[in-house]
Amino acid sequence: MGRVAQLVEQRPFKAWVAGSIPAALTNLGYFKPLEERRLSSTRMVPRTLDEMAKISCQAVLFDMDGVLIDSTPAVARVWHRWALEHGLDPEAVVRMAHGRPSRMTIGDLLPNSDIDAEDREVERREMEDIEGVVLLPGARRLLNSLPLERWTIATSCTRPLAEVRLRAAGLPIPEKIITSSDVINGKPHPEPYQKAAASLGFSPSDCIVVEDAPAGVRAGKAAGARVIGFPTTMSVHNLESAGADWIVENCAAVAAQNDAGGLLLTLDL
Repeated sequence: MGRVAQLVEQRPFKAWVAGSIPAALTNLGYFKPLEERRLSSTRMVPRTLDEMAKISCQAVLFDMDGVLIDSTPAVARVWHRWALEHGLDPEAVVRMAHGRPSRMTIGDLLPNSDIDAEDREVERREMEDIEGVVLLPGARRLLNSLPLERWTIATSCTRPLAEVRLRAAGLPIPEKIITSSDVINGKPHPEPYQKAAASLGFSPSDCIVVEDAPAGVRAGKAAGARVIGFPTTMSVHNLESAGADWIVENCAAVAAQNDAGGLLLTLDL
């Protein structure tokens, strides 16, 4: 078993911040920048008296979109257009596409199509549309506070698309990034986070996963990791139902420091 949280690990808890519940991905507001969406969202009431949680771990495994960067408007534009071209419900398609490899979404919706060709076209459009791809609050500070060998990214994007978006947001590309190009099974399968942990030399149970999508939360939990959820693209309820152990607003609510050969994360609940 991995190193335990300093709060009683035998009794994992859910924690919510007094922040904002983002609109559903299907909401037209999702074509707006994240900060604009946050201003018009519903306020939440804190459900815990604790103000801080401290978690010991060996490494942190980040999802990319919705955790470190916001590319949701671009993603929504691409999938909305693709759905209309194929006579599909754009809202349902955008919702389905989030947090999953694009070929999985295409295969579910158009199983008799040329999935490889459709996937290449979607990727081409996503790589060309980087308008509004921005860094999320606290992401740079948090990454800069972590030793390079103690964090990586596991994303449902292909490697070329992940690199384009990270560069657009001004973030470094980790040497051991895991993308959909590196796995057979995408999220919610545990393989992405199993490989991400192994690339750093740790067991998933020694790692903390940071996610914004239910599929990613389930992938982290299935891998054996503990999961912090950010309600940047999905509701608190969806993250809770998927099994997130802690829920805080974004990277700005997480601090990291070295601790006895590992890491100590502090969550601002």
